[in-house]
Amino acid sequence: MTTGQTPIIPQENLKYQTPPASILQLADYERAPSVSIDTKKEYMLLSYHSTYKTLDDLNQQEMSMGGLRINPVTNIGSSVNYVHNLKIRKVVDTEPIQVKGLPGNPRIAYVSWSPDEKKIAFTNTAARGVELWVLDVVTATAIRLTESIVNANLGNPLNWYRNSRQLLVRLLPKNRPALIDPKRELPNGPTLSLSDGSKSQNRTYPDLLKNASDEINFVTLTSSELYTVDLTGKAELFKEEDMYAGESFSADGKYLLVTTLRKPFTYIVPLNRFPQLSIVYDLRGKEVKIVNEVPLSEVLPKGFMAVRKGKRGLSWRPDQAATLYYVEALDGGDPEMKVEYRDALYQWKAPFTEAPAFVSKTISRFSHVIWGNDSVAVLQDEWYDTRNEKTYLINPARADENPRIINDRNFQDIYSDPGNFETVKNEYGKYVLAIEDNNLYSVGEGHTPKGQFPFIDVFNLKTLKSKRLYQSAYTDKMEEIVDVEDFKKGEALVRIQSRNEYPNYYFRNINSRNGLTRITDFPNPFESIKDVYKEVIKYKRADGVELSGTLYLPVGYDRTKKEKLPLLIWAYPTEYKDNYSAGQSTANSNEFTFPYYGSFVYWVTRGYAVLDDAAFPIIGEGHNEPNDTFIEQLVSNAKAAIDAVDSLGYINRKKVAVGGHSYGAFMTANLLTHSDLFACGIARSGAYNRTLTPFGFQSEQRNYWDSPDVYNAMSPFMNADKMKTPILLVHGEEDNNPGTFTLQTERYFQALKGLGAPARMLILPKEAHSYVARENILHLLWEQDRFLEEHLK
Repeated sequence: MTTGQTPIIPQENLKYQTPPASILQLADYERAPSVSIDTKKEYMLLSYHSTYKTLDDLNQQEMSMGGLRINPVTNIGSSVNYVHNLKIRKVVDTEPIQVKGLPGNPRIAYVSWSPDEKKIAFTNTAARGVELWVLDVVTATAIRLTESIVNANLGNPLNWYRNSRQLLVRLLPKNRPALIDPKRELPNGPTLSLSDGSKSQNRTYPDLLKNASDEINFVTLTSSELYTVDLTGKAELFKEEDMYAGESFSADGKYLLVTTLRKPFTYIVPLNRFPQLSIVYDLRGKEVKIVNEVPLSEVLPKGFMAVRKGKRGLSWRPDQAATLYYVEALDGGDPEMKVEYRDALYQWKAPFTEAPAFVSKTISRFSHVIWGNDSVAVLQDEWYDTRNEKTYLINPARADENPRIINDRNFQDIYSDPGNFETVKNEYGKYVLAIEDNNLYSVGEGHTPKGQFPFIDVFNLKTLKSKRLYQSAYTDKMEEIVDVEDFKKGEALVRIQSRNEYPNYYFRNINSRNGLTRITDFPNPFESIKDVYKEVIKYKRADGVELSGTLYLPVGYDRTKKEKLPLLIWAYPTEYKDNYSAGQSTANSNEFTFPYYGSFVYWVTRGYAVLDDAAFPIIGEGHNEPNDTFIEQLVSNAKAAIDAVDSLGYINRKKVAVGGHSYGAFMTANLLTHSDLFACGIARSGAYNRTLTPFGFQSEQRNYWDSPDVYNAMSPFMNADKMKTPILLVHGEEDNNPGTFTLQTERYFQALKGLGAPARMLILPKEAHSYVARENILHLLWEQDRFLEEHLK
């Protein structure tokens, strides 16, 4: 070694660790099952998920292409979250019945009730591929219908026929070619991409096609044959091999809309912007009509409200036997165009011998439509730049009638949210607007300045006025209205929880004072923190904007003696266009305390005060953009949060840490760089160099060349020389989120290390943007605990 040189310190090679017992006890729990109830309220399906995946689950073969991550051995997405057990329960009973006949070590996905709700189809991923199974609800017995030949590489591979006796299924082609090994295949030439002068301001998408070998493999992996499979397992070819990307039956079940991917492919955007062809077939597989041809969509106008030209959102009307609907842009898809109306809604009746019929227009960009019947539908549009959304009542049969605007509001103004209209199954088994006696019904979350009080409203179609039918009055519990089960009887399915009572389902009769019937009894798996102190605190930042956060204090903490605790703040910035909306709060102190790796709540067991989900609004009113003052607002939010908890007398303000995931990590790095408020910070899976996301990020629509000063000022990487505060950087090794490539953390750490900043980098093997493997998550908690103990205690 040359004299005077600093010795090279090797990487620290650690084996997996587990966190302290108080955290491990909370992290190592068993998840309650998810619940699905049939519309007759007779049976419920309980689906059991593992709390975590394992490293072995992640250590599978994987191919990334076209925006997909696929296991080429099993032919299903490599990130699918499986169900490991199914049980059936009569709603009136208390004990569930174990489903008989399930495969050993099941990996269940794509669970689908039949139209008559007597059967449930699902896939099981075996060692060499995906199988199709069906479950009889009454007998709670499952049988396998196919071998491991289902192709789920493009998502859900199955659809029920209306008769509930057959399924349309994507199966692997019989003469499927072998995949090309891109590492062994010698290229025939270089990879070439062209720019023809058209502006194409695309974001930084992951997992794209890269070369000709990828293209060939993409076709191989996404190609299927469509088969009709009956409940005995008999399979009959419906359509020959193609890249099937979507299949849906008309409401009457007599027509099938099939969408396939076409060439040419592209290396700069994912598969949802590849060319597509949509054809309607009859049930014999005979072509009825080509209904849509979508070209390659590499080039779009600038802005979040930009869309492609041509038919969008082609789907079947659920309230008519066989009618398609779609929208088309009236502004060429360009938000910069000044027009009176942005989109037009059309309908097209099978067998499509007549031209599509105009239905209605929207002032802003079409969002969605809820069909009711021949004369009633609800239409909604939106415009991101102004945060505006409008809800229209339309008569689909009278295109000459002007739509009536029934709501015109800021969609970030949660206190004015009128809720969502309820739907019910119609004679076709499809969901349509619930219309009773010329009324619609809506269910709202009920956020108010005084707390959360969910409600059910009735909306009269003649007067266009709403009347409240029910509003939760709980102040010591939190009630969620899942849906209205019987409008005439006033019965609703609700979920009730408190800060120490696990969420459970009930039937509530809104017309009866004692009309509450419990239907699940899931225990609290986190008994050790049931007595932590929990409070939603509200405070103001320097410019008067209202802020809030949920404060946790350790069990037994004496709020009169006020021992000074270290404080942990977990947050995620959100952009707004007005101060009023930014100051509103969705926090509910009665929400069940559910610790997980995505917050600091675990550390309330380690003697820390925790301010969880602290409000960090970034506001740009009028023509001002929020990010023009991002750093100033970020620091102001942080100071207000610390001041608020400090004013209660609970903390040592010199021992405060901040943390966040993704954009919260970006926030954390900036706070440590541009303020002296924190003793340390934890930044997970963030992006730190905004020049690597030059065509926009998060809610920023301007590109780098529009606002280079904003991009540079907001980039912690560009300001790495200012960083003096200890930071723990964490990233998944295989991050697949747009913009947050693992490279972002690696390069930022290199900059910090080169400039002498105190930093530690943890790369979690096999993980994507969110972490799922038990070994990684427990080690992460150990790392965070060690880091916090070192720098705060």
